Amino acid sequence: MTTADLIGKIIQVVGGLAIFAAIVGLLFFFLDKAPKRGKDWVQLVVFLAPALILVLLGLIYPAIRTSLLAFTNNQGDFNGIDNFVWMFTQPAILSTLLNTVIWVLLVPTVSTIVGLAYAVFIDKSRGEKFFKALVFMPMAISMVGAGIIWKFVYDYRQSGDEQIGLLNQIVIWFGGEPVQWLQTSPINTFLLIIVMIWIQTGFAMVVLSAAIKAVPMEQLEAAEIDGTNAWQRFTNVTLPGIRGSLVVVITTISIATLKVFDIVRTMTAGNFNTSVIANEMYTQAFRAAEPGRGSALALVLFVLVLPIVIYNIRLMKQQREIR
Repeated sequence: MTTADLIGKIIQVVGGLAIFAAIVGLLFFFLDKAPKRGKDWVQLVVFLAPALILVLLGLIYPAIRTSLLAFTNNQGDFNGIDNFVWMFTQPAILSTLLNTVIWVLLVPTVSTIVGLAYAVFIDKSRGEKFFKALVFMPMAISMVGAGIIWKFVYDYRQSGDEQIGLLNQIVIWFGGEPVQWLQTSPINTFLLIIVMIWIQTGFAMVVLSAAIKAVPMEQLEAAEIDGTNAWQRFTNVTLPGIRGSLVVVITTISIATLKVFDIVRTMTAGNFNTSVIANEMYTQAFRAAEPGRGSALALVLFVLVLPIVIYNIRLMKQQREIR
């Protein structure tokens, strides 16, 4: 970039800021001069307008644009439902859809079960804070960072060479031969799923641990007096008491799993039958120069996420009505 181009960019940024400042100044001027009856409406417009503009430009417009692109070819011409026919007739894409379903079934289920079990077992234990920090730590690592860490765990070296992958080293200790874990289908998909479970278990544990502590002690004590054992108290008192938190955890992890991209891209780039919808969407739109197909995949991803979001909203409404 030349000096002139840099100066031009600076002038554009400064000009944009000046225009934004002028608009804000005018809004506050009219707010000050507005009559009392209309002042509330003016205030509402002033404070909601920036958020509405951001939603319009960052969410609504891209959603409409993507929906339209889903029915076009790589030249931008309308091609009807050809992109969707391609999606559901190509074995590679069907494998991608199946992988996504496997991810969504396993990751939320296993993460929630492990996180709940861990939260119950360490509840009120002596080193509870330390144990929580230990499991929650992966949440502080980016998806890319986690992918790189676990790629070393699954690393492969030829037999006879020094192994740097922990998993292959364990195999050798037991007298086996090193395995190309990330290139062996279908086990490679499950190995990638383990990475996501490792990350999300900490989130499930923290939320469910807080919910368990909110269960009234009186209910637990009453159940104990009635002669119930620990498992009965857990299933009949604790679980119903944390139902709302369980739903939040499962739906949040499900949405995050549907959108998973970084782990797959970092570890296998979607090769060896490990691709998922988000990764294939990127591959088609930016690598294969097929924005229509990428948009069609994005639309399918949106359709898959939508029922989870609607269920969450309905549940929140029911809880609000109960209160």
